[in-house]
Amino acid sequence: MAAPLSGKHVAVLMGGLSSEREVSLSSGRACSAALERLGAKVTQVDAGRDVAQVLAGLRPDVAFNILHGGWGEDGRLQGVLDILEIPYTHSGVLASALAMDKAKAKAVMAAAGVQVPGGGLFDRFEAAREHVMAPPYVVKPNAEGSSVGVFLVFEGANSPPQELASPGWTFGDQVMVEPYVAGKELAVAVMGDKALAVTEIVPRTGFYDYEAKYGEGGSSHVCPAPIPEAARERALRMAEQAHAALGCRGLTRSDFRYDDIKDLLVLLEVNTQPGMTPTSLAPEQAAHLGMGFDQLVQWIVEDASWPR
Repeated sequence: MAAPLSGKHVAVLMGGLSSEREVSLSSGRACSAALERLGAKVTQVDAGRDVAQVLAGLRPDVAFNILHGGWGEDGRLQGVLDILEIPYTHSGVLASALAMDKAKAKAVMAAAGVQVPGGGLFDRFEAAREHVMAPPYVVKPNAEGSSVGVFLVFEGANSPPQELASPGWTFGDQVMVEPYVAGKELAVAVMGDKALAVTEIVPRTGFYDYEAKYGEGGSSHVCPAPIPEAARERALRMAEQAHAALGCRGLTRSDFRYDDIKDLLVLLEVNTQPGMTPTSLAPEQAAHLGMGFDQLVQWIVEDASWPR
């Protein structure tokens, strides 16, 4: 019996130029190994500025886009794939661009009835000069992922994060400032149009920053999350609503904060190309429902299309 993806040439787009390069390389290696087990011919492409020429020369059957952040997840690379008429995975141009822009994504999700935090966009120098809202609040780049460049300003803080005014700041001149929602960090993966499960992420450091996400032992995952059934159902439905409102395709992951004392659930953002190692959140949720890592990778490839 032939392997499920026997004869299919899959280009795994990984690495890239963003601050999330190392995470993407890890996801890309895991997906490449799974694709080889499934019988596919795999070409790993460390996506650089010549990616259009590389793909035009390769002409793969499918581009498995596992880039994170920057131009790999924000619609620009998806536009290249559209022009080349190469079937690709995950979301298309519009959904990718929308989801990466936190302010615009929040507006679209709120209009669809999804509960999102308040706050708004501010000039980074203004946000470094004085508190633009009463602490506690969170400051984050408007178009980055993986908790890169995120600051939690606690109640009683004398001044805002001075890093925002640093000459070394590379995350754009506008930052998103949101009220801090106390409680649990939750995640929900959506596959196609169906939410999978709710996971609680318990950071060892007390804050789910980059190190907590990707450092060895930085956090633990509890699936299913120990929350009331009504809150669980609400999270599942909100993730599906957000996925649909943004026009997402394939696999996404929505990140939430849940204040269990106030029973307040807010959706922070939608990741259109979530991490894809066997211990990443989306594959863990698929495994919880009986779908192994290789099966999930196969589904993602079979879901690929052009145009998206």
